[in-house]
Amino acid sequence: MIPSTPPASLSASVPLTSAIIAFVVLILVGLLLRELTTVAGSPPETDDTVILRPATQEDVLRLMSIAGDALIEAGFDVSDVQSDLRAIATAHGLPDVQIIAMPTALVVSSTSGGTLRTSAVATGAVQLRLHQIEALDDVVARTRLGLDPRAALKEIRAIRQAPPPFPPAVQLLGGVLATMGLAVLLGSSGRGTLLAGGLGVFTGAVQLLGLRVPLRYQALVTVSAATGVSLAVFLLARSGWTADIVPSLIAPLVTLLPGALLTTAVIELASGQMISGAGRLAAGATQLLLLALGIVGPALLVGIPALELTSTRPAFGTLGPWLGVAAFGIGIVVNRCARPRSMGWILIVLYVAYGAQVLGGLFIGGLLSAFVGALAMTPVADLVARQRGGPPAIVSFTPAFWILVPGALGLMGVATLLSGDGTGTGSLLTAVITMIGIALGVLVGRALSTLIGLRRRVWS
Repeated sequence: MIPSTPPASLSASVPLTSAIIAFVVLILVGLLLRELTTVAGSPPETDDTVILRPATQEDVLRLMSIAGDALIEAGFDVSDVQSDLRAIATAHGLPDVQIIAMPTALVVSSTSGGTLRTSAVATGAVQLRLHQIEALDDVVARTRLGLDPRAALKEIRAIRQAPPPFPPAVQLLGGVLATMGLAVLLGSSGRGTLLAGGLGVFTGAVQLLGLRVPLRYQALVTVSAATGVSLAVFLLARSGWTADIVPSLIAPLVTLLPGALLTTAVIELASGQMISGAGRLAAGATQLLLLALGIVGPALLVGIPALELTSTRPAFGTLGPWLGVAAFGIGIVVNRCARPRSMGWILIVLYVAYGAQVLGGLFIGGLLSAFVGALAMTPVADLVARQRGGPPAIVSFTPAFWILVPGALGLMGVATLLSGDGTGTGSLLTAVITMIGIALGVLVGRALSTLIGLRRRVWS
């Protein structure tokens, strides 16, 4: 006789209280969004054209090369990059442009005026900070409306040189706050939250120092951070610390997960960008393998005893995860240098993502709960991007991704993750499956946003 399985809602580990809170939070956020979008409205489409002299074909192609390079380094998928560049070219009288965009190269060509002109640049050399991405998106939007190419070029170059809104020490404190918020979200106790915060100091310091490391050595930053955190956690486990193992291991390492990279890869593959999508997928998989090596290596070196995980009293009780989301949002805005005015919008997207994830965990189980969270937050991120002062969707998406992965891990339960696997590789495998679910949720959410007209960019 074939055994039957009950619906996920009958065996879900999500407390009814948490589900009720999630439902109330989503209702309140929906009402808040309605009020904010009514008051703020969409940004006015004013013509910011700067009249110098008529822009030449060379001016437009040069702008397209520099803007495309910056958009790729900001993390936009190549379909979005092509859509923006094509709109810029059309706005400046070059409707016949050909664009080849990849994560490491960009080629733009035009035959306007009977002359073939081509510009090619190497891309992906750096990674822009969130405040730079926001400023870049503003410039690109105005250029699509007619901003003079030479003025836009100067603004983009100034954006690249713009200092972060927060000094390194404040960025480090933001990273620690974000780590502690994630630990609380994972159900850590007060003592475990402090431990995660201490390990977050180490991870944040390594990442800040990694900004000075050449691109070809960035893999060492990931391995070093993962190795240091794992070594500390596993040494504590050998000394008898059996509580808060997963929060202490996962929370400091979540921001090392290549979430945006893998999600962009899935989107590009789905939109027919096979070379770009496959390249990003390989890069993301490599980063995951390096992260796994940083976790498994210390486990093999130190040796992990059989763990009988003890239950802990979660910090702040039932409201803990919701407070953790706020702490994470504030911390990540500071750590990743988003504009301070974007903090409220980012928190809205975070609460929609986590609230939808909790309800998803109730009805379809913890493993696929991140899919529901990503599906719900993607149209909201696109709606936020259309508001005056709202950050582009990619800026609010990245923190939301990092909240969805530990959220799914927390819903599945600590004991399940490390059952029979003291190295924590089971947690990493679950994180991989969760990231795939998030990518698919974002893909469906973007299709929904395009269908109802929320997205400024439309796939080519």
